[in-house]
Amino acid sequence: MGLRHSKAKKYEEKEQPAKAEDCVGAVMEGWFSEISTMWPGEAMSIKMEEVLFKGRSDFQDVMVFKSASYGNVLVLDGVIQCTQRDEHAYQEMIVHLPLCGLPEAPKRVLVVGGGDGGVLREITRHASVEKIEMAEIDKMVPEVSKKYFPQMAVGFNDPRVTVNICDGIKYVQDAAEGTYDAIIVDSSDPVGPAEVLFQQPFFEAMHRALRPGGVICTQGESLWLHLPLITELANMCKRVFVGGTVKYAYTTIPTYPSGQIGFMICAKAGGTPSDLTKPKRPAPNVGSETASKFLDTPLKYYNNDIHSASFVLPEFARKELEPAFSA
Repeated sequence: MGLRHSKAKKYEEKEQPAKAEDCVGAVMEGWFSEISTMWPGEAMSIKMEEVLFKGRSDFQDVMVFKSASYGNVLVLDGVIQCTQRDEHAYQEMIVHLPLCGLPEAPKRVLVVGGGDGGVLREITRHASVEKIEMAEIDKMVPEVSKKYFPQMAVGFNDPRVTVNICDGIKYVQDAAEGTYDAIIVDSSDPVGPAEVLFQQPFFEAMHRALRPGGVICTQGESLWLHLPLITELANMCKRVFVGGTVKYAYTTIPTYPSGQIGFMICAKAGGTPSDLTKPKRPAPNVGSETASKFLDTPLKYYNNDIHSASFVLPEFARKELEPAFSA
């Protein structure tokens, strides 16, 4: 017991990004424990059955293991990215909150990151979407996902999808002004290669690439753990999306730190005014008038009621974030 405690203490002193192997047995033998300076003093632990893949890409440490209760688990730089059991709570919300909140049905959508394919899968549910582009920096993530997370990677098979293995920031910067109806940024935490995706130059580039009235949705961290970071992000968005809309919504997901993660959702000024907190069309569930025929699997988390509810914040968070919000 003392040896494992020492290992965990030593790990906490390390700077992120980390290696997945440092998290194996860090608290209990046979368990993966997600220890990080981003959530000091706590660790999500999942019992492991088998390591399915372990490798190092040009950018990060990558591991997949089979768990006892959450199916296959994808880990990047020692941080859980998704599990087969609960991934839909994140993928559905980061996509359908912005796309169903647009006053006009979206036609062209860009995904930055999202190499596991879950965001692509959810975008393909929307029959109105004509073109889906992905800019993913790490080719290993899609390769691993196609093998170990086929239920997420199905989106790669949609003919509307074009995958670009490249620097997502440069891809956005190179886009013509007013290109996209929506940009969805499915990034990991602001450490390592994802750090620049939380900085103002990237948000300015996204703002330029949106059409008037277009929307962005980015991974927005946990209210319980990162409220100062979220407040800073919201204030930065307010400076970038002048005359537009800035909002924060959240979802519950057991394998993310604190069991909650949020989304920063911003609309560019111009176009048809819209209240992003209210869905403008039915959820793109199987058989609905807004759903494509590409997928035959039903939604598991998102619906029109939870859309509006997800923007209602607990009082401690509302007091901090409301000054940055706009209509």
